[in-house]
Amino acid sequence: MTTILICTVGGSHQPIVTAITEEKPAYVYFICTDRDLATNTPGSSLQITGKGNCIKAKFTDDAPNLPNIPSQTGLTPEQYTVCITSSDDLDQIYSDCNQAIKAAIKQFPDAKIIADYTGGTKSMCAGLVMAAMEYEDIELQLITGSRHNLVAVQDGDQYRLFANTRGIQFERLIAPYRQAWTRYAYSEAEDGLKQTAPPQNNELRAQYTRFRDLSRAFAEWDNFNHQVALELLQRYARILPADLICYFDVAKRLNNDDLKLREAAQLLDLYRNAQRRAAQGRYDDAISRVYRLIEWTAQWILKTQCHIYTADVKEADIPEGLTLTKNHDSGQYQAGLFAAWQLVRFKTSGAATVFITTQENNLRNHIKVRNLSILAHGFEPVKASDWQPIQRWLEEHFIPMLLKETASVRIKELPKQLPATYTL
Repeated sequence: MTTILICTVGGSHQPIVTAITEEKPAYVYFICTDRDLATNTPGSSLQITGKGNCIKAKFTDDAPNLPNIPSQTGLTPEQYTVCITSSDDLDQIYSDCNQAIKAAIKQFPDAKIIADYTGGTKSMCAGLVMAAMEYEDIELQLITGSRHNLVAVQDGDQYRLFANTRGIQFERLIAPYRQAWTRYAYSEAEDGLKQTAPPQNNELRAQYTRFRDLSRAFAEWDNFNHQVALELLQRYARILPADLICYFDVAKRLNNDDLKLREAAQLLDLYRNAQRRAAQGRYDDAISRVYRLIEWTAQWILKTQCHIYTADVKEADIPEGLTLTKNHDSGQYQAGLFAAWQLVRFKTSGAATVFITTQENNLRNHIKVRNLSILAHGFEPVKASDWQPIQRWLEEHFIPMLLKETASVRIKELPKQLPATYTL
């Protein structure tokens, strides 16, 4: 396979000569500096384009005694390009190196490209590495060897060393999907990972697979597909990171065979789901979930404590003073949200009864926000300023009441919010 070399050139010629001699590239892109504008000192391009003897074999030599690098390595003028860049402007160096890489790919589309960052200033080395890391197939190398001091590798001891960048490239690859988790955008992370080729390295591929599967698990969880979420989490039950272990137990509650326990867990999960929508700025979605949470809570209490089903309320269970309407098709009495809470008031005597007795007016006021929402009966979007007082009210009054009720199935605290960070 044809090999193309892109290398930064500094004050020492020997590493460049070693790289070309050992690799024998078909073409070389030399990243060099030009003459310094302040001092008029020649830049590293002199080592490529200088005439006659223009390079000192040793820094201690009195005068140049070697020809330029192409002459030393047998490169013809048709086999190399000199790319001039800055010595210390990292942004410019990165751009120039990126242009050289693009030119190499365009001119030699089937070639192996090696980027050697041994020579040049620190900024030049960093610029080439940064540019090369943008391309998965470019190999990074440097010329190194035994060191007798902190200045340089001894001439004659150099050898090529390919840099292991697989872990770095993998971290760069998955960075957007880690970021997606901070917004609870698990589906976005899963979709992005599915469109990304898995790493060849076995260990990295295992990390990739785990990240993709867990992204899907929480995406399914976020979409209320709790059974699928549990199945995915079970694959990794033994090796879940410490910060994710707690979700396995919550997922099991959400899929429990005990209907009373399962629904209690689902109610609290629905509240966490509403909070995630609010965190994303989706307040209409959040308030719709809260409406369902309040309605479902009354339904759950009536069903588990009184065997009353709001879709089919028996006439004998309708207290005096409460009017329910019949369904036109079935002829059954049905109770909407407020009617269901009136049934709770008359038929139960626990924390929920105290709640509706003391908070009915506040409940009605907060529900008005939902009713005016585009997703209900109105035309105005719900704003952050609408959501915040509802959130406070939920935290101060509704959730404490609900936890007192769910204590009957041994759930006494809110589950932890779904994760906003991921550790491989």
